[in-house]
Amino acid sequence: AAAATMVTRDSLLNVCMDAKHHKTEPGPEGQLYGQCVLWKDNACCTANTSLEAHQDQSYLYSFNWDHCGAMPEKCKRHFIQDTCLYECSPNLGPWIDQADTSWRKERIRDVPLCQEDCEQWWEDCQDAVTCKVNWHKGWNWTTGTNQCPKGAMCQKFKFVFPTAAALCEQIWSGSYRYTSHHRGSGRCIQMWFDPVQGNPNVFVTQYYA
Repeated sequence: AAAATMVTRDSLLNVCMDAKHHKTEPGPEGQLYGQCVLWKDNACCTANTSLEAHQDQSYLYSFNWDHCGAMPEKCKRHFIQDTCLYECSPNLGPWIDQADTSWRKERIRDVPLCQEDCEQWWEDCQDAVTCKVNWHKGWNWTTGTNQCPKGAMCQKFKFVFPTAAALCEQIWSGSYRYTSHHRGSGRCIQMWFDPVQGNPNVFVTQYYA
């Protein structure tokens, strides 16, 4: 039984989810682009995916950040980072869940985000504008990219998401969970870290696995 537990635990530790653009196994990627470079030593994304993560309406999901007018750069960098974490991190194993959509078999759910990462995201995006709480579904895709559904009103994030927790937990239908844990605590996943110090999320995954 101990051996079986070990096998399942190890299978959670260094793994890529079965989704649209993920590699089957994590490994080094020398040429990761921009904000995704944090994962170059061990990544679930390819260089091409990391480049696309920085494009507006990239081919990854044809998703338009600017659906209610231009998203401020200081806000957009958090969404780019969120995309890099999702596409590149091999440390999300304990939170991988089945997904029943055509474009992916697995997704993440309730990833415990460090408080600072979530608060900063909200802080930098509070004046950005959107028309939806949950960005995973309910868009009008008739033009090939997401547009606000009929009757949906564009308003500032701070009204759509009154708290940092609301933003992190609702925007991608429960992919993240707001926590009171701090960066470096070993109890929460960091969207941002200094790669020179190593990837702190490795230890977080070990703790939860």
